[in-house]
Amino acid sequence: MAIDPKKTLDAYQAKRGEFRVLEVPAMQYLMVDGAGDPNTSGEYADALAALYPVAYTLKFALREQAGIDAVVMPLEGLWHASDMESFTTRRDKSAWLWTMMIMVPEQITVAMFAEAVDTVANKAVKKKQPLPALPLVRLETLDEGQCVQTLHIGSYDDEAPVLDDLHHRFVPENGLRMRGRHHEIYLSDARRVEAAKLRTILRQPVASIS
Repeated sequence: MAIDPKKTLDAYQAKRGEFRVLEVPAMQYLMVDGAGDPNTSGEYADALAALYPVAYTLKFALREQAGIDAVVMPLEGLWHASDMESFTTRRDKSAWLWTMMIMVPEQITVAMFAEAVDTVANKAVKKKQPLPALPLVRLETLDEGQCVQTLHIGSYDDEAPVLDDLHHRFVPENGLRMRGRHHEIYLSDARRVEAAKLRTILRQPVASIS
């Protein structure tokens, strides 16, 4: 059985130029925490280098053990900072704190995750290719609930006006307040797609003021 949650889950649907309020269900992710500018931080590169092999190892384990052929989901990120203006008006990337993550199917168990991490660690030792962030990878459920999201097309550096509109107009005008962490879903592979065509879902958890 083949599954691709990007095509079936409403949480992975968004339109450019439209802010939409939706309920995001609880989902489990592979996660790694870190800090700093993702363009220059070695910590960020190490996080991705650890996440992807674990995700692919789990894909093959799920297919072998349960007969489920699940696609490896796109990279996602939870972002925050002590001053949220660093995401909009100032874009101070050095101040950003992040959790990079990849969603995995609900059929993935804690035991499967632990086995996958051991498998990746053993392969890294044999290849003499250290993965310093591998011990930091964890399996965790994220339950965001009510959120607002939209689709951004273009460079990551051009997100600021969209986020400013979301934070300072849409949210207060609709009787909402922001909570939780800013969430991005990278539908495009930045290594293969030019910046002007990158597709990114921008999501913000919210709650009603009343």
